[in-house]
Amino acid sequence: MIHASPELWLRFLSGPEVDRLGITNGEVIAAVEAVVDAHGRGRTVFEPRTHLVPENGGAGHFNILRGHVGTLGVHGVSGVKVVGDFVPNYRRGLPSELALMTLYDPATGVPLAIMDATLITEVRTGAMTAVGAKHLARPDARILGHVGARGTAFANVTMLDSLFPLAEIRVTSRRPESREAFAERLRAVTDTPVRAVASADEAFDQADILVEASRLENPTPLLRTAAVKPGALVVPYGTVSAVELDLLDIMDKVVVDDWRESRSGRFGALRAHVDTGRLTEQTLYAEIGEIVSGRKPGRESPDERILFWHRGLSILDVALAHLILTRAEAADAGTMVRYR
Repeated sequence: MIHASPELWLRFLSGPEVDRLGITNGEVIAAVEAVVDAHGRGRTVFEPRTHLVPENGGAGHFNILRGHVGTLGVHGVSGVKVVGDFVPNYRRGLPSELALMTLYDPATGVPLAIMDATLITEVRTGAMTAVGAKHLARPDARILGHVGARGTAFANVTMLDSLFPLAEIRVTSRRPESREAFAERLRAVTDTPVRAVASADEAFDQADILVEASRLENPTPLLRTAAVKPGALVVPYGTVSAVELDLLDIMDKVVVDDWRESRSGRFGALRAHVDTGRLTEQTLYAEIGEIVSGRKPGRESPDERILFWHRGLSILDVALAHLILTRAEAADAGTMVRYR
């Protein structure tokens, strides 16, 4: 006897609908810290990202991220995100990173949701920077130096500002109009003094937390080894390397989000360090999940120089997409679309 298949529906959430849910920075940081903890305890499954580079004259490429988080929902949640990385998009008035996320029931394979994941991409990166700093930076960090003014930069700075007693935020980027606009945007949401500076050297001078989120087309040393003082936390995550090869020589600890992810792909701030054997599984101190889950200590002394390299794990996208879907279901937000 053949049984008729039940109707299957999924929820579509546009960018404005996601925005209207009012997810806070605190909720994002909590969700990211929880999934990093799950990763440290072996409750996640994911594959390193893959890249699709179309024939477009070098205008950009796509990243495909796939992950599963076993601690969410009844059976866990699986998801796939496709995100573009198109640096010249600002010339067209478009974000450089536009993303689409799909969520699935891992017990049946049934699609649950399709959503604009542009906000997810922006805030999950900032939240990972914040979670890393929570465990690896000096708790009395006062000066934040930030290079880059792209979408993820705002979340980086505002989330760090919410966790530390910052006395000054310094920001810079390649285009003067971009860094000035970024500084003004930050001043509108924080009482911490924000200064737009002309160079990376000025941004990083005597900084306690150094974040390199540049948008380079070719490797260029913006974050110089000599700028890293004792006690500093360095977070370089630009797609193309902006650090010097000897940077790791002065680090007391090097932490990554996932070692397998660190070895994959063509891009990444420490790609040359991995490829030349300067960073290996033996020289690596820990994955951040090991620290968040309590398997290894984070910062152990005020003078430690620590580097945290995060490339962007798909499980963060899954966790935040699940948070958004749960909130949307409670608010009956979005549009229900028949799948079959």
